[in-house]
Amino acid sequence: MKFIDEAKIYVKAGDGGRGCVSFRREKFVPHGGPNGGDGGHGGDVVLKASSSRRTLIDLKFRQHYLAKHGGHGEGAKRTGRDSEDVTIVVPVGTIIRSAETGEFLADLNADGASFIVAKGGMGGRGNARFATATRQVPRFAQPGIPGEEKWITLELKLLADVGIIGLPNVGKSTFISRVSAARPKIADYPFTTLTPHLGVVQYGDGESFVIADIPGLIEGAHAGLGMGMQFLRHVERTSVLLHIIDISAEASQGAWHDYELINRELGLFSPEMLQKKQVVAVGKLDLAETREKLKKDIDIFAQKGIQLLTFSAATGEGIPEVLRALIALIPPHRPPVGEFHEEESPEET
Repeated sequence: MKFIDEAKIYVKAGDGGRGCVSFRREKFVPHGGPNGGDGGHGGDVVLKASSSRRTLIDLKFRQHYLAKHGGHGEGAKRTGRDSEDVTIVVPVGTIIRSAETGEFLADLNADGASFIVAKGGMGGRGNARFATATRQVPRFAQPGIPGEEKWITLELKLLADVGIIGLPNVGKSTFISRVSAARPKIADYPFTTLTPHLGVVQYGDGESFVIADIPGLIEGAHAGLGMGMQFLRHVERTSVLLHIIDISAEASQGAWHDYELINRELGLFSPEMLQKKQVVAVGKLDLAETREKLKKDIDIFAQKGIQLLTFSAATGEGIPEVLRALIALIPPHRPPVGEFHEEESPEET
């Protein structure tokens, strides 16, 4: 299934019901007076975030959401029935904007968070409301107030503590499959990952953090090349970045070249991205080609004041050290750092 992280929908709240013009008519009550009731409230259109949803794909197939109108007022001062709200369930991390102006409306960044995107109209007042000592027989009532209507755009940004970045086919998916229960597609061709994947890494005494496997970036990604900025936006939500580098290929120009390339794309997309803390690690340590080039790259990074970690997702070597480095950088509101307990290796894909 294609990962859908943008949608445009039309929402229309219910109109308020009309107020009623009515007079009390009973035997032996010649001057009953006005008794028209008020109209009911129109239904709201509400967006609610739920962790059970992962994409906005449902909104691609149904773009119009209309709430029902409020019931009209009736005689005997009976108020019209209020209409039920229409609730649209979206993934956690959905940003709501006006489609016409681009104005930011809400950020549903927590499970259960909700926002009334279109307010239902209030019901009109019946003629009983307008009776006074000088106006005892009002023959008018208010119409209901129209409900709000608008086109809105929804944009999904993944919520994760750690985002994995790097060029295509450097082993990001293999890493996340090793440290969590996530099972993304793994293959030896570029752009294997077409959709972001979330995994939960457990450590210590029941502690955990969320890690996101972001599709590979290439030079020019900030301008839309490759996977483009369609997925760069997901990195914005993460607290820490795990930058995985592969130097095993013959065409590799070195770890520092790849490190600068990816960070240049991050900076061109948003300068704030360069302020995020990073853990830099060279993968595929089990390959002889990697070990041959590694010492030179470690020295280059050391001269720049950056620690270069190494690991092998195939054998598990170095993974506990990488995870401990990540846990140490996750903001203080997270649980304290604990020991990482390595899971069993997943089956080969």
